[in-house]
Order: sequence, then C-alpha cells, then structure tokens
Amino acid sequence: MTPTPGEDREADSGRESDLGRHETAEERADRLWTDLLQELRVAQTGVQILFGFLLAVVFQSRFAALSDMNRTIYVVTVMLGSATAAALIGPVSLHRLLTGHRLKPQTVVWAARLTVLGLVLLFCTMCSALLLILRVALHNTLALWLVGAMALWFLICWFVFPVWVLARSASDGER
Repeated sequence: MTPTPGEDREADSGRESDLGRHETAEERADRLWTDLLQELRVAQTGVQILFGFLLAVVFQSRFAALSDMNRTIYVVTVMLGSATAAALIGPVSLHRLLTGHRLKPQTVVWAARLTVLGLVLLFCTMCSALLLILRVALHNTLALWLVGAMALWFLICWFVFPVWVLARSASDGER
C-alpha cells in the first residue's frame, strides 16, 4: 500500500513530526543546512579575525623579545587557529564536493560534526591566545588564573548551557 503524501512526510521526518513539523528528509536536510550555514558564518568570521591577528604578530618588532615559552605558546596557538579554520571551513568544501550526488542528509550530519570539532578547536585556540596575551601583559601567574576563569566561562556558554537546556527539555518531555 502506498502511503499518502501526509503519511510519507510524517514517516520521513521522524521525531520532528511530533513537534508539528511536516517535512520530508530532503526538506529537513535543506533546513538544517541553512541553519548550519548561519552558524558557520558567525564562527568563521571570528576565526578569520583571530587567525589574521595571529599571523600578523610574528611580524611585530616585540616578537623577537618573546621568551621561548611564549614563542612555543604562539606556535601552538597558530597551529590551533589553522586547525580551527580548516574544521569550520570544511563543511563548505564538503557541501561543494558532494552537491549533486543526492547526499544532502549525510552531508548535513558530517558538516555538523566538523562544526562541533571546529568549536572545540576554537575553544582551545581562544584559551591559547589568551594565555599568550596575558603572559606578555602581566608577566605573572595571574595570567593562568584569568585564562582558567575565561576557559570555564567559554565551557559554560558554549557547551554546558546547551547540554543543560537539552537535558531540561528532555525531562520536560517526560512529564
């Protein structure tokens, strides 16, 4: 028996149909891809600005005066920034190379995974850049405490809060 268009959409959309969305798997993939692109635009801009700053630092006259430890932190930060840029630009390349192969749902899943990896790398890059800047500015252990506090804040804003909302939403759904 062939399902009616409404039944077909409901079966394809899975859990979303319970929330009032009636879309095919392809429509859902298109919507999720559009959402992901908006998120990537925000993250990519920040990464590009930070990475540009990092690339320019080495050409400043004060760079020669950095201690070996600060130079090591700088190199680690630049490498993390490069990895972050790759992960956050990767979904665009993935989409471009897979377009036309009828793999949109899979593309969205892998692009979302790359984006999460990019956010984790961005967290590491931000902490490393902060460590370098605060070590140069403060010359004491207060830099480590400030970076630790900011790292905690990033973790709360970027990961803990979304997980808390998800857990709260799941427990609200059980009632």
